Amino acid sequence: KMANIKVLLSLTVVALLYLSIPSDGAKKKEKKEAQLNNKIKQLLEWNMRRSIVRMNGEKFKTYVKSAPRNYSVIVMLTALAPQRQCSICRVANDEYKVVADSWRTSQMYSSKLFFAVVDFDEGQDVFATLKLQSAPTFIHFPARGSRKKADTFDIQRHGVSAEAIAKWIGERTDIHIHVFRPPNYAGTLALGFLLTLIGSLLYMRRKNLEFLYNKSYWAIAALFIVYCMTSGQMWNHIRGPPYAPRNPQTGEISYFHGGSQDVIFFFGVLILNEKVPVTDDPRKKQPMAGLGIVIFFFSLLLSVFRSKYHGYPYR
Repeated sequence: KMANIKVLLSLTVVALLYLSIPSDGAKKKEKKEAQLNNKIKQLLEWNMRRSIVRMNGEKFKTYVKSAPRNYSVIVMLTALAPQRQCSICRVANDEYKVVADSWRTSQMYSSKLFFAVVDFDEGQDVFATLKLQSAPTFIHFPARGSRKKADTFDIQRHGVSAEAIAKWIGERTDIHIHVFRPPNYAGTLALGFLLTLIGSLLYMRRKNLEFLYNKSYWAIAALFIVYCMTSGQMWNHIRGPPYAPRNPQTGEISYFHGGSQDVIFFFGVLILNEKVPVTDDPRKKQPMAGLGIVIFFFSLLLSVFRSKYHGYPYR
């Protein structure tokens, strides 16, 4: 009997020891959980400093591409360096930051979604891996499963506004972000200053307001607005193109853009209303001068167009 009891005790001890030793599967699971917790901890720490985590090739591979990962990542691939001359990248970056700030300050904020950015000059290997040829590009890397076509934001169709980006994120992650824009009082102050200035001028001239009924003044103002809107100045104001871009390979300055998708500067048309010694008939002076100016500038524009498109005139 004593021998049987000793055998039973020995078998019990062996069984307990065997059960206390973790299996290989349990070890791998614990290791993955530890790696995942370390990743989330590090991302949250970076997120407390900035709403957008700046990544290079190594960080992108570790925190976005590699497993384990139970969180989604929105990555903006851009080119913000001044020498890249990407004006749309700066606009997209500002809107992207509005979305990221709105997410970080919202009550729904959690470790299920992170925002990251990869600049071309800091992560060219990332652009090569994703086979990207243009910037900016927004890509959603889901927590589970492979990336689909809809996980790339269609900028050409939706634009780069913060509201459009937040709507796309909601469609891909089921996380709906309420966009909150910080108040900007610059436009309100400028409008108030302009109205105050106009009111002051009208008050000073309150006894003589005949200039308000002067047709010439209103015609000049109308022509000024028309020329500003049709000359390309509004496009320049919105897109902010360079006056004289420099070729990054050769360093040569270009005064005419090589394609039709950009504008460097625009030509203005001068109207002469002074005396032009062409004919003594005063009725023919101004029309002939204006016609000559139109022909000259139209020929100049055609020559510029011909230098950019060598197949012109098309036959």
